[in-house]
Amino acid sequence: MNSIGAVIPSGGSAVRSDTDPRATAAATHASPLVLDVRHLDVALPAGSDRPYAVRDVSFSVTAGEITCLLGESGSGKSVIAQTVMGLLPSNIRATGGEVSLLGENVLTYSQHQLREVRGRRMSMIFQEPMTALNPVMTCGIQVDEMLTQHTTLSANKRRQRILEIFEQVKLPDPLRMYASYPHQLSGGQRQRIMIAMALILEPALLIADEPTTALDVTTQAEILKLIRQLQKQHNTGVLFITHDMGVVAEIADRVVVLQLGQLVEQGTRLDVLQRPQQPYTKMLLAAVPSLDPPEPSADLASKSPVLDVRNLNKTYSTRGWFGMKRDVAAVIDVSVRVERGETVGIVGESGSGKSTVARCIVRLVDPTSGEIEILGQPMHDRSIGALKPMRKKVQIVFQDPYRSLNPRKTVGSSIIEGPMNFDVSREEAMRRAASLMDLVRLSPSSLERYPNEFSGGQRQRICIARALAMEPELLICDEAVSALDVSVAAQILELLAEIQERLRLAMLFITHDLRVAAQICDRVLVMEKGRVVEQGPTRALFTAPAQAYTRALLAAAPGREFAFGRG
Repeated sequence: MNSIGAVIPSGGSAVRSDTDPRATAAATHASPLVLDVRHLDVALPAGSDRPYAVRDVSFSVTAGEITCLLGESGSGKSVIAQTVMGLLPSNIRATGGEVSLLGENVLTYSQHQLREVRGRRMSMIFQEPMTALNPVMTCGIQVDEMLTQHTTLSANKRRQRILEIFEQVKLPDPLRMYASYPHQLSGGQRQRIMIAMALILEPALLIADEPTTALDVTTQAEILKLIRQLQKQHNTGVLFITHDMGVVAEIADRVVVLQLGQLVEQGTRLDVLQRPQQPYTKMLLAAVPSLDPPEPSADLASKSPVLDVRNLNKTYSTRGWFGMKRDVAAVIDVSVRVERGETVGIVGESGSGKSTVARCIVRLVDPTSGEIEILGQPMHDRSIGALKPMRKKVQIVFQDPYRSLNPRKTVGSSIIEGPMNFDVSREEAMRRAASLMDLVRLSPSSLERYPNEFSGGQRQRICIARALAMEPELLICDEAVSALDVSVAAQILELLAEIQERLRLAMLFITHDLRVAAQICDRVLVMEKGRVVEQGPTRALFTAPAQAYTRALLAAAPGREFAFGRG
């Protein structure tokens, strides 16, 4: 087998030999090893795109240290986490190497032994807490299961311990959180519940699998700070899985870079981010959008708008205790114009009203009041039937491309469905679909394939092609790249910019990623609690924000001290 740290894909060069974490720990008598992965091989089923999900990977995590596994989708990050936890699917198996937890090889453990060490010695925070938590159990009861399984504490002692850990993870009103169901909490609160559950037994190893991907910038900053504080407090070794360079810059002590299941580089945070040795690492760093917006393009203010929204309001009515009606204002007096060929961004935290504005514009929900015009034609007061001629003028690309596509239909059928509803012949719709596949840099032969046969980035390209098949005047992108790898997101942003320039589309781009907004938007609106608190040209707003809220958003962007996206 290769020596530790020397495994790289073909065409690369050897990893720096002085970055072997085990050698460093031994030489300095640092904290003890918590996790020691040696020459790990994980085989994929026959017929997969490659023989191994993970091939000859070695790294370690010491107590009190955060090691980030960094790489694109398919690099083997989550497979390594599942291997450590003993959660691999039945058709994938570790075929070589060792995974030592506190000196014991967990690959030799039975399922009973694994159940004993999960939670007590190692635990995991999953990416999406809403799917990881049981929707029909209160959060307190779910955390209590950990104590019931692994301790002999009385019910009162368990409840007291749960409330204490809820306070440690900075959940507001721990008693209310204890009695709440997951759907009653925000995304950040649900993630804090997951962290509390993972840490309540004070395990030696905490695995965090993309725990901040779906969170807005300020909530993400709070969660990263919390993980760092708790890790130091409990001297926990953390294996943090991410594809976000900003997160790596914010939280990592050490970084392990993976590509297609193989280790390409590892070292300290500063080594990898400031002095990368391998082309793949340099490519990932260059693909991160910069927080420094480019110089503004030509002024578009004199042109008539494609979209003109004036004084938009949306209020939801809910029923509280004893059936009492309560009104919640999601959007308050929002106005926005988008010119032909212009990209206007809407940024803000979760719950700020960004997506509600988009849904009101395309009439997926009806606005409470206000005016919406597309190409001078009103959308706000039309009946559902009268909306059809205008719907083809505005299309939307959602965050999750897999949920946006019908898994039972070929992608070609999904793309041609819209035009055929507007009396375009099947032959013409298929010709248009083939042309659009070229435009989004996919093979027209892929039209006969199903969504599950594509990667996340490819599915998002298909969703863009489907939206463009309607030949819209306005394209709305609602968090269209937030779930994608940094390199794939960069490709999608480049593609959107190219398509916009070619077709002179107006674009409304909704995102919580300020780096993305900085690079693609001509103007930006900042929303807080349903209101627009600041707006202006992107470069002016990012360099000299007038409002404290905007300054707080910019300050929360992870990795500000690193010059990402500059090659």
